[in-house]
Amino acid sequence: MGLCGEVSNIDKTKIYGVMPFVAPEVLKGKPYNQAADVYSFGMIMYYIATGRQPFFNYAHDSVLALNICSGIRPEINEQEAPKFYIDLMKSCWDADPEKRPSAIEINDFLHFGKDEEIRKQIKEAEEYRITNFLSTGNSQSVHPQACYTSRLLNQFTKELPKHDDTYSISAEIIDFTEYVTFS
Repeated sequence: MGLCGEVSNIDKTKIYGVMPFVAPEVLKGKPYNQAADVYSFGMIMYYIATGRQPFFNYAHDSVLALNICSGIRPEINEQEAPKFYIDLMKSCWDADPEKRPSAIEINDFLHFGKDEEIRKQIKEAEEYRITNFLSTGNSQSVHPQACYTSRLLNQFTKELPKHDDTYSISAEIIDFTEYVTFS
């Protein structure tokens, strides 16, 4: 049994979630899996590091869905968190699900032991946070169309290429003047 009924009766064509936490491949129609969970975990890491919701300053609409699928990720000030933490977080956000770490790799990475360099990074990030977050309150306004409640996302993803295995969208500029003759 799932939360709302039997898992076997779930309509796999419907995409539910909080858009900033949903992996790009899921927005494109692929099924949820461990790699999609790892992407979501990376967004949780962002929230922990910054105190801000991912994409708090964007409308959570079809434009954001396209941006996420195009590789856009939340910005982070490198001083807000230790380098090892930011590196792990960004690897969780990788556009290619095959390149994201597994849950076991994340667990192993987070049990870093007594590494002096890591302790130094943690101390520096904490000093930065105390100075900057506590003094400013880290208050930034959330976009009025940002939604941090799970909801049906299909209305925002219907224009995305489904099951597309390309991990970024690019454009090529074509000079059509080459094909036009003026008399």
